Amino acid sequence: MGPFNTPDVVLDGFKERPESLTVQGTSLTTRQFGAGANALYIGTSTGNLHVYAFGEDPEHPAELLDTKKSLCRRSIDQVAFIKDVNSLAVLSEAQVILFPHPNYSPPTPLVKTKGALCFSIHTGVEYLTPDVTVPSSPGTPGKGKGVPSVVTKLAVGCRRRIVLYSWKDGEPHDPQEFTLAHSPRAMVFANAETLCWGYTPTDYCFTSVTTSETVDANTPVPTASSSGSIGTMGMGAFSGLGGYMTLGLGVKAKPCVASLNDEEALIAKDNSGLIVSAAGKPSRSEHIDWPAPPDEIALVKPYIFSVLPPGSVPTSQVDGSPATSPATFVASPVVEIRSSTSLSPVQTIPFPPIPSTSSATTATHSVRLLTPSPSYKSPLFVVSTPTDRTAAANTGSAIWRFRMKPWNQQIDELVETGAYTDALALLDSLDAALVADKERRQRQVRALQAVDNFRNAKYDDAINAFLDLDINPAKVVALYPESISGRLAVPPDDWIPMFGGPVPKKPEPTATPEVAPSASSPNPGERPGTPKSVESPPRAPTPQGSIRGVLKTGLESIVAAAKDDDVASIRSVRRPPKPDNFHRSIEVLMRYLSDRRPKIAGALAHFNIASTQSHEMPILSATSKEDLLGLPNAPLSALTPEELVRFAQIVDTALFKSYLLVRPGLLGPLCRVGWCEVSEVEELLHEREKFQEMIYLYNGRKMHGKALGLLRQLSEKEVDMHDKLMPTVNYLQRLGPEHLDQIFEHSKWVFEQDHDIAFEIFTSEEAELPKEPVADFLEHLDPAICARYIEYLISERGEVSREFHDRLAELYLRMTITPKKRADEETRKKTYEKLLQFIDTTEHYSADRLFGLLPSEDLFEAKAILLGRLGRHDNALEVYVYRLQDFLKAEEYCKRVYQPNSPTANVFLTLLRTYLLPGPSAPSATELLPPALELISRHSPRLDPVATLQLLPPLVTAQDVRAFLLEALRAPLFDTRVVRSVSKAREEQVARRLMVLQSKRVRVTDSRICPQCHKRLGGSVIAVHAPHGEVTHYQCREAFARKLKESRA
Repeated sequence: MGPFNTPDVVLDGFKERPESLTVQGTSLTTRQFGAGANALYIGTSTGNLHVYAFGEDPEHPAELLDTKKSLCRRSIDQVAFIKDVNSLAVLSEAQVILFPHPNYSPPTPLVKTKGALCFSIHTGVEYLTPDVTVPSSPGTPGKGKGVPSVVTKLAVGCRRRIVLYSWKDGEPHDPQEFTLAHSPRAMVFANAETLCWGYTPTDYCFTSVTTSETVDANTPVPTASSSGSIGTMGMGAFSGLGGYMTLGLGVKAKPCVASLNDEEALIAKDNSGLIVSAAGKPSRSEHIDWPAPPDEIALVKPYIFSVLPPGSVPTSQVDGSPATSPATFVASPVVEIRSSTSLSPVQTIPFPPIPSTSSATTATHSVRLLTPSPSYKSPLFVVSTPTDRTAAANTGSAIWRFRMKPWNQQIDELVETGAYTDALALLDSLDAALVADKERRQRQVRALQAVDNFRNAKYDDAINAFLDLDINPAKVVALYPESISGRLAVPPDDWIPMFGGPVPKKPEPTATPEVAPSASSPNPGERPGTPKSVESPPRAPTPQGSIRGVLKTGLESIVAAAKDDDVASIRSVRRPPKPDNFHRSIEVLMRYLSDRRPKIAGALAHFNIASTQSHEMPILSATSKEDLLGLPNAPLSALTPEELVRFAQIVDTALFKSYLLVRPGLLGPLCRVGWCEVSEVEELLHEREKFQEMIYLYNGRKMHGKALGLLRQLSEKEVDMHDKLMPTVNYLQRLGPEHLDQIFEHSKWVFEQDHDIAFEIFTSEEAELPKEPVADFLEHLDPAICARYIEYLISERGEVSREFHDRLAELYLRMTITPKKRADEETRKKTYEKLLQFIDTTEHYSADRLFGLLPSEDLFEAKAILLGRLGRHDNALEVYVYRLQDFLKAEEYCKRVYQPNSPTANVFLTLLRTYLLPGPSAPSATELLPPALELISRHSPRLDPVATLQLLPPLVTAQDVRAFLLEALRAPLFDTRVVRSVSKAREEQVARRLMVLQSKRVRVTDSRICPQCHKRLGGSVIAVHAPHGEVTHYQCREAFARKLKESRA
C-alpha cells in the first residue's frame, strides 16, 4: 500500500535505447484516446525522436504519432517541452537546440550553449511593477503586487558557466551568462531566482540568477559510508553489469539533485540525502539514509523517487514481501519512494515488478528514472531494459508509468496504516481545492495523531491537541481506565474508530503455527516501509558472501564482541526505573480538565446556568454512553445548553476521580460546587471512607436525605452526645425553608437523644424557617418545646404578632392544667408562674379570649390580671380581696394601674370601696377594715377626701384617720397661699426694675466727645452702651464694645 498505483507499461518493445523523455500534458486529440491525450516525447541514443500519445487508462498502450528520424546527429541526452514558446528543448552534441512544435523545423540552436552538459526549466508567474519584479510563491495571492506575467527560464549548464534564457509571456529576453569555477553536470531550479547544481557526486553549489553569486553547499559529513565504499552493497550489486545497455564500472557517477520546494533542494551525497536551503546551508537536521548511493533521483510533489542499485535493499523492506521471508537482498534495481516532508519511505518497488514468490538471484533489467511531467506532477516514467544483450535485442525496452493515487485515497491509506504525521504533512502541502473539506480532514487526522501519541505515552502532546481541536471531553476521558472513565471506558482497539478513524481489521486466523517476528520485520499494524524515525528501517544482516563479510577481519569481530559484552554488563547493572505512565497520564488529564472546567462554566453563564443548579438538570447516567461519545467536537460557544451541561458533568466527574486517586486533599472544593455525577463517585468515596467529602457532595447536589442518613450512621460510632448530634444539627441548620419536611423528619431522632441540642436546629441564624410550621411541628413533639421556641421568637427575634402570643399563653395554660391532673404540683407551679408573668408583662395577646379559656374555680390570680387587662378593675380587685385575700397584691395592682387624670385615677378609691362595701362572697367586715384603714393612711393623696369620708363606717374614730384628715385639710391650703405670695412678690420686683430702666436718660451736648475716636459727637448717629451709658458714634460701637469687654476681663 502506497501513494502510487502499481506501475503500468505505457510502451513495450521499444527497440532503441531511450536516453531522454518528456511529457506534454492534455494537448492532443487522437482517435484512440480522444481529446485530452498526453504527448510522450522519447529521445534515443541514435538521435531519433518518437512521439506517442497515451491516456489515463492503463489497459490501452501508447499510440505512436510521429517519428523524427535523425532529428539530431547524435544521442538526445535531454529533452523538455517549453510551453511558452511551443518548442522542444533538446540537448544533443553538447548544445541545446529549440525545435518548434509540431513540425520541429526549422531548429534554433542556442549558440551560447556550446559545451552544454545539462539544462533545467522553470516556469512561474511574476508580478511586474515599474520598479521591481516580485516572483510568485505558492499560496501567495498576487492581488496588489502588480501585473502578472508568465515567465519561463531555461538554464543551461555548460563547461564552467551557466547560460540563462528567459521568456516573459512568450517574448524572449537577452540571455545571461554566469562564469563558474566548475562545470555543472546536474542542475535544477531551487526557486525562480536560485539554481542548485552539482559538479561531482559529492559537491554542489547554489547560484543566484539575480546577483550572479555562487556559494558552495555547506553539508555536514555524512554518517553513512561513502559511495566509494563497496561495503554497503551485496554481491548482487555487481550482477548484470555486463549488459550492453548499462553503465560499466568505469563510468563516472553523476551528481543527483532535486528541488523540493521554493526554499529547499535535495542533494545526494554518498548514501545520504541532504536537505539544503537556497542559501547553501542545511535546512533540516534530518537526512535520508539510503542503503546505497542512488543511481538517480526525481521529484513528484510531494514524493522523492530514487533508483537504488541491485542487491542494496533487503527483501524485508519491499512492499508485499512476507514478514517471514529470509534476510536476503533484492537482486533487481529498486525504486524507493519517500515523502519530501517527513523523508520517510512510503513505498518500495523492485523493478521491474515481479511476484513476491519470485526468487531471482541476479538482476535481469537495468532501470533509469527519466523526466517527470511538467511542474513535477504525476505521472513519472521509468525505463527498464534487459541486461542480457540477446534479450534486449529481442524484446527491447519498456517504459513504465507511475500514476499517483487520488489525494483522498492516499490520506485514507496513511490513516489506515497509522502514519498520521505523514497524512498531516500531505494535507498541509495540498491546496484546499485538491482535497474536499480539507480543514475537517486535518482536524480528524490531528485527533487520530493525538490518540496515537496518547497510546505511545506522549500525553502532553495528545492533550494539547485535544485542547486545540475542542475534542468532546467524553472521548478524552474514555481513553482512561474504568477507574477514571467509568462507563465511558473504551478498549484501546476502539480508540481510533471512536475518533472517526477506520475500524481496525481483525487478523485472519491461519492454520500455520505462529513464527516469532524478526528484528527487521515491521510491527503488526504498522505500515510496511514506514518507520517512525526518518532513518530507514534497520538493515538486514549482510548476506553471506558479500564483500563486507569477506573484508571483515578477525580483530574487528573480537572488538565488536567485547563491546557487546561490556554493554550487556552495564545494562544488567543499571536498570532505569520504569516510568509511572499511569500517574503521569492522570496529571495531564487533570491539566486538561482544569482548562475545560472554567471555560465550560463561562459558556454556561451566558445561558444563566450555574453549578448550583446541577440538581435541577438531568443526571449524567440518564444519557447513554453512545450519546455522550457522540457529542460534537466543537468550540464551546457553538454548543447548546444541554450539550454544555453534559460536558460539565463529564469534566467534573472525571476530575473528581482523578483527584481521588492522586490528590485526595483537593476533593473538598470540588464536592461543594460542581457538576460531578454522584452515582459514579459515591461508592469510591465510601470505599476510601471519605465520609466528609461524601457529605459535601450530597449537599452540593441537594441530596440532603442521603447526607443526613450518612450522618446518622456515622453518629452511631460516637460516644459523646455533643459529637454524636452536632454534625446533624449543623447540617440541618444550613437547610432552607424549601427543605422543611426533611428538617422535620431528620430532627426527630435528634430530639429523642437530647432536647437542648436538637432545639438549636430551629434557633440558627443561617437559614430562617417559617415560624408557624415549626411551631406546629414542635408542639406535636412536646408543648414545652413549642413554648420554648415561641419564647425564643419573642425574646430574641422580637416577635410581636398576636397569634404567637395567644399561642404561648394557651400553651402555658394547658401546661398548667395538665400537670394538676397528674398531681405534678412542682411542674404546675413553675408553669403557672410563667403564665402569670407573661400575661402581666405583655400586651400582644387577646385577654378576653384567654379569659374565656380559664377554669371557673381555679387560677384566680390569672383571672384578676386578665380582668385588669379588660378594664374591669373592680372585678379584678374583688378577686384579689375576696378570692385570694391577698391585700398586698391588691394594693400593688392599684399602684401598677394608677394614672392621675385618667380613668384609673380612682382605682384606690375602688379598692377602698371593695374593702368597706363587701359583696356576698366577701370575708367578714372586721377582716377587711384594717387593710382599708392602712390603705387610707398610706395613699391619702390618691383618695378623694369627700368620697373617702363618705365610705368610712360610723364606728371609725377620728383618731383612726387622723393622718388622713391632716393631709386632706391642711396641705392644700398652705400650698395655695405660698404660691400666691411668691407670685405677687415676683410681679412687684419686675415692675420696679422696669420703672428704673425707663427713667434713665442720655444727654448729648455740642462738646461731648466719642470715647473711642475722641471726636465730637455733634449730630451724628450715636450708640449707647450698657450698663453705664457710654455714648459713641454708631460706627465706633463695635470697637468700643470690644474695648469694654477687654477692660472688664
